[in-house]
Amino acid sequence: MKPQTQLIRNQAERSQHREHAVPLYFTSSYTFEDSDQMAALFNEEEEGFIYSRYSNPNVDEFVSKMALLEGAESGWATASGMAAIFSTFGALLGQGDHILSSRSVFGSTHRLFTELLPKWGIETTYVPFDDVDNWEGQIQENTKVIYLETPTNPGLDIIDLKKVGELAKRKNLLLIVDNCFATPINQRPLDFGAHLSIHSATKYIDGQGRGMGGVILGSNKLIDQIQAFARHTGPALSPYNAWTFSKSLETLPLRVERHNESALDIAKRLESHPRVKWVKYPFLPSHPQYEIAKNQMQGGGGLVTFEIEGGLVAGKKFLDSLKMFSLTANLGDSRSIATHPASTTHSKLTEEDRLKVGITSGLIRLSIGLEYLDDIWEDLSQALA
Repeated sequence: MKPQTQLIRNQAERSQHREHAVPLYFTSSYTFEDSDQMAALFNEEEEGFIYSRYSNPNVDEFVSKMALLEGAESGWATASGMAAIFSTFGALLGQGDHILSSRSVFGSTHRLFTELLPKWGIETTYVPFDDVDNWEGQIQENTKVIYLETPTNPGLDIIDLKKVGELAKRKNLLLIVDNCFATPINQRPLDFGAHLSIHSATKYIDGQGRGMGGVILGSNKLIDQIQAFARHTGPALSPYNAWTFSKSLETLPLRVERHNESALDIAKRLESHPRVKWVKYPFLPSHPQYEIAKNQMQGGGGLVTFEIEGGLVAGKKFLDSLKMFSLTANLGDSRSIATHPASTTHSKLTEEDRLKVGITSGLIRLSIGLEYLDDIWEDLSQALA
């Protein structure tokens, strides 16, 4: 069966009632037939459920579907996207290790790299997203990981996964990719040499702004290490959110297709608007990395960034004039969303650091939803006016 079919038909075991929809397994722990089975499960001599911080049927179903989409052997789910990122580095790195990261990363990831991981002796060097050919010169003897987002948040810049994958292989480094913006429908980093693909399931995977979660996909060997760390540090995904995400995956291919189509259309309309200085969208021919995007992505995604003539003042007036768009820091929702990254998601960065990754004071990030296309444009156009 094709992945689109498997997302719908692959389900956890039903109970004796043979429900059509998989039931919710709301339980903190599981009982054992006898003391021998209990010992066998704890000693990993037998497969089964022990405690929902370790595993749960709803979580297992969600992870198996995500692994299918990413072409991964295995996966581990967490309570949020940032929990997934922290658990990955907490499990795989130790004191004295070094990370080489693209400079364009999410605000909370930046703070993890610059404020939290250094407490445990883990340092990070930032490299420009658009200069992959010179990344090799920044690799140190203690470098263990190359980390990046593509498309980047919020600049929507594209990093050449094939080039970075070849570099990671040549230098025997782990390549970890935040694939949240693209989703595995539009991009599969493991196909280009990445070792792990990470998602905030809060975004497109859920798709309706209901729950929080994260997931890490990769080889059995790496996921076993992450699992060992996460079991004892406790960033477990709740059964309810796993159940919600798993149901959402049944419509993910359809939703992403619509997000792709609508966002490209809106990007083209914005590009020709007299009040707009510039527009960034991966599948616009004007995008600086358009050819790379076309080579490694199946669609441009649902996010569009642009800047209005008039900078910060005009940008704020535009946001305050929107009538249908939601003003929130989330993205990937069925509802269209507008965000001002400089004052929200990346507000903790200095102005200098924001400008280095293309976040101007007037930059607006749009997450194009599933509403009727003309209604989306009507709201944008009246706010621009």
